[in-house]
Amino acid sequence: MIDPYGRSITYLRLSVTDRCDFRCGYCMAETMTFLPKAEVLTLEELERVCHAFIGLGVAKLRITGGEPLVRRDIMLLFRALGRRLKDGTLQTLTLTTNGSQLARYAGELAACGVRRINVSLDSLDPQRFEAITRRGHLQTVLDGITAAREAGLAVKINTVALKGINDDEFDELIAWCGSRGFDLCLIETMPMGAIGHDRADRYLPLKGVQADLERRWTLIPSLHRSDGPARYMEIAETGRRIGFITPLSHNFCASCNRVRVTCTGTLYLCLGQEDSADLRMPLRASRSDIPLVATIEDAIARKPKGHAFAVERGATRPAVARFMSHTGG
Repeated sequence: MIDPYGRSITYLRLSVTDRCDFRCGYCMAETMTFLPKAEVLTLEELERVCHAFIGLGVAKLRITGGEPLVRRDIMLLFRALGRRLKDGTLQTLTLTTNGSQLARYAGELAACGVRRINVSLDSLDPQRFEAITRRGHLQTVLDGITAAREAGLAVKINTVALKGINDDEFDELIAWCGSRGFDLCLIETMPMGAIGHDRADRYLPLKGVQADLERRWTLIPSLHRSDGPARYMEIAETGRRIGFITPLSHNFCASCNRVRVTCTGTLYLCLGQEDSADLRMPLRASRSDIPLVATIEDAIARKPKGHAFAVERGATRPAVARFMSHTGG
């Protein structure tokens, strides 16, 4: 699949649920209204979506949420996609998780062919972690990460940089990740969904963060590239990498190779735009995947050049109305 700007679309991020057992303030409101079951794609429908995208050239699939591992019977989907890894039609299967269910599922994920995962971890302080997640328990996540390591999964830690909340922990996170063989990725907060406070109060440009870190760590530009938007540096003192995802201060649209499908079957062509296509209708209207494939191809032909993210002090509405938890990370 080639979009109007010559970018090859080889990466699908698929949300399997809008539900999560955390309520991280930058992602969700304290009180959320979740989708009715009838609007959410079944596991069989999610598998059909994946099958269609793989047939169109997608080589990497990332399962997201909400929290993907709270979806009932989610391992049925992982097993089905694992078979696509074995037959060579899919190259990479991974997921982004908050880690709360990893102790339960890490071994089975590895058995399905998952080799690496991203774990969201915004603080190593138990009280601060609970305040950020509004109901999570740090030790549960740490136990899950340990289980993932023991299952042979490579772990990357994702940390949203929040001014005045966790910006004093980056050195500790670098050292902690380095001692455990993890890469770390810092992410600028994204203006998605009405979350009850001014995002400008928490927005932290990562250019300044990187400059500050370079006073204490030796950061060397890295040739490493993932299929995602992070720009990586090697950390000489730990032998690991640190990535910076900067949708606001230094966007990454020119190399975008991905699209997102929500758990309701809405295909979003850009995280920071409202351009979308309804895949649930062709899924449920026909047992054949021909209408589904045609809808996907038509949508890719409309993929926008870039996002419209901005964080403006005093803004009464977010840049994008939908919550991050609905779209998928």
